[in-house]
Amino acid sequence: MSTETELVTMSRPVPAPTSSNDRTARNQSAGSGPSDSQAPAQASPSIPKLKVLAAAFSFLCAGIDGATLGPLLPYIIKSFTIGTGEVAIIYACIFAGWLLAAATNPFLAANLSFSTLLTIGATIQLLAQCLRPWAPQPLFFVSFTIQALGMAYQDSHANAWAGTLPNAHRCLGFIHAMFALGCLIGPLIATAVASAAVSGHQENDDREGWRMAYYPLIGIHALNLLGMLVVFGSPLSTCKNRASAPTMRPSTAENDGESHGRHRNKEALGETLQLMKLKNLWLIGGFYLFNCGAWSVAGGWVVEYLTAYRNGALDQMGYVPTGFWGGLFLGRLLLAEPTHRFGEQRSIMILCLICLVLQLLFWQVPNMIASAVAFSLMGFFFGPFFATGMSVASKSFPRKIQSTALGFIFVLAQAGAAISVSNGANRHPSRRTSPAAYDSWTDSRGWHLLVVYSKGAGAHGRYRVICSCYI
Repeated sequence: MSTETELVTMSRPVPAPTSSNDRTARNQSAGSGPSDSQAPAQASPSIPKLKVLAAAFSFLCAGIDGATLGPLLPYIIKSFTIGTGEVAIIYACIFAGWLLAAATNPFLAANLSFSTLLTIGATIQLLAQCLRPWAPQPLFFVSFTIQALGMAYQDSHANAWAGTLPNAHRCLGFIHAMFALGCLIGPLIATAVASAAVSGHQENDDREGWRMAYYPLIGIHALNLLGMLVVFGSPLSTCKNRASAPTMRPSTAENDGESHGRHRNKEALGETLQLMKLKNLWLIGGFYLFNCGAWSVAGGWVVEYLTAYRNGALDQMGYVPTGFWGGLFLGRLLLAEPTHRFGEQRSIMILCLICLVLQLLFWQVPNMIASAVAFSLMGFFFGPFFATGMSVASKSFPRKIQSTALGFIFVLAQAGAAISVSNGANRHPSRRTSPAAYDSWTDSRGWHLLVVYSKGAGAHGRYRVICSCYI
């Protein structure tokens, strides 16, 4: 036994003594390879550019659809022989779509893949566009509920996904700039098509020709659906991958599937309840509630306001929102990085005060050119609000519930837009008041400053002083 032990011991090579300096050098040389190979990846993380472009195109489609309604409102009122108060039904339908999305989104996200949700949203939006060229008044109004539901599913998840990317403030600024670009293109399409139809001599063209503006939107939303399928993957491939999993006995697989589905739904409900208890959710949600309400009122009712109470020509005033959306597009592209570097809270407070001054100029100066210039500048300085808020929100929630939180905030934003514009329809804009925009902008500025000053001692007192000045 001892001889075998000695032979084994002798056969093993004896390590040479090494100094501490040799060991340190060896460890550094051994670790230099992986660290050097990993350093570029950590220094410059890759961004899926094709997916960002596809998400940006979905926001472009949403912007075109949203901005098309404003210039078409006078034609819709004339065609359906309704008043401005009844136009509120359209915005109530939009709000219903976003509300339905807010109720169902967490459970769909728990049971469906990301690509499936994007595809469902794009499909629903395409269906809504196919209804509008021929639908009677009730179905035409319902199509806005369908459109809002699909937009909520697609854009909220695409927005939450972009918030998790490297340099999220730039990615969010880009995709939301594409939304503003869509808002810039939408009035041009709607005004050009509707004006061409009205210029005809037939009565049918005068009353129903505006519906032709929705044919280009059908093609655009078809491209949106195709982009979701090609770039983010087909839902059929996801189902196929699940089907290729190891087979089980039918009874066992069915029971496991049902229990797993119940577990996911229960987990989604628990996360939603946990989310509702977070103060940041309601602060940021209130920010967007008034924020989107302000620009939606401004862009949605400006044509009706200028034609009815400033005696502007309809075929010319239809292009006025283009200046606002053009400014919004440039603001989201050019002001995203300066806002991030200068300080997000400080920048938003300064920009919101500038926008309030420009809104007062638009309201008080009865000059068409001055109003159009102030309206365009207001859109420019308003540009970085949405993307900056989403960038801050993406850092304010745990990663596990981040997607649900951003989706809920996005739904609140669009719901605020629907409620504010609907409220504007019931108030009947006059020469003394801009189309309900002043109230929305005042409420919006106050809430912006509440969010900005919500930290630190004396926040409540500062907010009371600010609100008193505004009132």
